[in-house]
Amino acid sequence: MLIGYARTSTLEQEAGLEAQKRDLKTAGCEKTFEEQTSSIGERPRLTAALDYLREGDTLVCTKLDRLARSVLHLGEIVNEIKKKGANLRILAMDIDTATPTGTLLLNMLGSVAQFEREMMLERQREGIAKAKAEGKYKGRKPTARAQADTVLNMHKEGVTPTEIARQLGIGRTSVYRILNDV
Repeated sequence: MLIGYARTSTLEQEAGLEAQKRDLKTAGCEKTFEEQTSSIGERPRLTAALDYLREGDTLVCTKLDRLARSVLHLGEIVNEIKKKGANLRILAMDIDTATPTGTLLLNMLGSVAQFEREMMLERQREGIAKAKAEGKYKGRKPTARAQADTVLNMHKEGVTPTEIARQLGIGRTSVYRILNDV
């Protein structure tokens, strides 16, 4: 059985998720697990997809970066898939771990992808440092602190910190930080 996995990093990437789902369906996936979450956070739908795999199944994803965040992480996923007697297929690279050549290519390309990501992050850090030195980098504007008065008023009215966070679209930790600063 072909089992699909689709992921985008943010909710704003709806078109990307739809494109992945379309490609997975075209590839013949009978069941697809999808989620919209960062690769570095918890990914319960990936865990569910891996749990769902049975001997002879193939986990299919459209691109390598939709599945793993590093070579180490990729290795962990592939080992879990292999333990179940299943395989992994990456559509964009036409790689299938059912063959020794596919496994070799996956490992090589995974290393290149991780190198590329690390280089991009290094360039990003350099750009931020340069912008800071030139006084052009201001960072992200504080969103929770701007709503401190509203947080305090809601809390005085008996609204719980969790509910305040939900209603204002800020983190619960930020609510507690504002309340503790008083």
